[in-house]
Amino acid sequence: MMHDKPKAAVLAAFAADSLALGPHWIYNTDKIKSEFGRVDSPAAPGPDSFHKTRGKGDFTHYGDQMLVLLESVADNKSFDLHDFSTRWRRLFEDYDGYVDGATRKTLANYEKGKGPKEAGSPSNDFAGAARIAPLACLYSDDPDRFAEAARSQTAMTHNDEAVIDASAFFAGVVCSVLQGTGPTAAIQETAKLEPFAMSPISMYIEPGLKSKEEDTISAVKRFGQACEIDQAFPGTVHLIAKYEDDLKEALIQSVMAGGDSAARGSMAAMVLAAHMGMEAVPQEWIKGMNRIDDIRALLEKTC
Repeated sequence: MMHDKPKAAVLAAFAADSLALGPHWIYNTDKIKSEFGRVDSPAAPGPDSFHKTRGKGDFTHYGDQMLVLLESVADNKSFDLHDFSTRWRRLFEDYDGYVDGATRKTLANYEKGKGPKEAGSPSNDFAGAARIAPLACLYSDDPDRFAEAARSQTAMTHNDEAVIDASAFFAGVVCSVLQGTGPTAAIQETAKLEPFAMSPISMYIEPGLKSKEEDTISAVKRFGQACEIDQAFPGTVHLIAKYEDDLKEALIQSVMAGGDSAARGSMAAMVLAAHMGMEAVPQEWIKGMNRIDDIRALLEKTC
C-alpha cells in the first residue's frame, strides 16, 4: 500500500547495507565471485575485511550511522540536528567497527569546539548522502523539508557541496517516486530543478542514465568503484535506471560490482523500494538483519 512505501524505502536501505557488508570494499570482482559466489544473501566479512569485527546480518559503519538517524527522528518526530549530532558522537565513543576518514575528521573538529553546523569534514564520499532514508518517513510529502533535513544531516559529517547536493537530489527523487512517478522519470525531472542544474552533480546524472543497457559490473568499473561522489553517483543512477522494477537484482549486482557497494546500494534501494513497495524487498534480507526488531519498533514510531 502507498503508506507503506516510505517504510519499505527505509527497510530496503538497511537491507542493502547488510547485504554489502561481507564483500564491502573488495574491488577485485573476481575475488568477490571466488570468495562469496553470487551474493544474494547477507554474508559475514572475511578476516582481512575493514569490517572484521562484524558478523552476518550486521551493518557497515554507514548502516550504524543510519540507525542513529532513525533513532533520532523516531524520538523527535522531526529532524533535529543537535539531537542527531549528540547521538552520532555517542555512537563513536566506544565504537568497535571501522571508523572512516570523514568520521575521524568530524570528531576532531568537535574536539576543537566546533558545533554540528561547522564540524563536518571536507570529505566528498557519497556515504554522507546515502544514509538519508529514515527521513523519508517524516517528509515523504514535503520535498522542501526533506531536502533541507537531508542537506543538514549530510553536511554534519561531509561538508562538500556535491555530496550535500546529492542528498537533496535523492530526497527530491524519492518524494517524486512516492507520488507515483517512475524512478527514471523522477531522476530526469529532479535534475531539471534549479538547485541541481548548476550543481557539480549535474554532470553525473546523464552518464548514469545512458548506461542502463550496460552490464552493471562493467558500468560501475567504468564510472569507478570507490567512495567518492563522482564515481558513486553515476553508478547509483545506473542501478536505479537499469533495475527500475527489480530491486533484488539491483542490489545483488551492486555488490558484485565491488568497491563501495554499501553507499551505492543503500541509496538505490531507497528509491527502488519507494517505487515498488515492501514486496520488492526480500524477506530473507529483512529477517536476516540483526537489528531488525529495533528497526521495526522505530519505524512504528516514525512512519
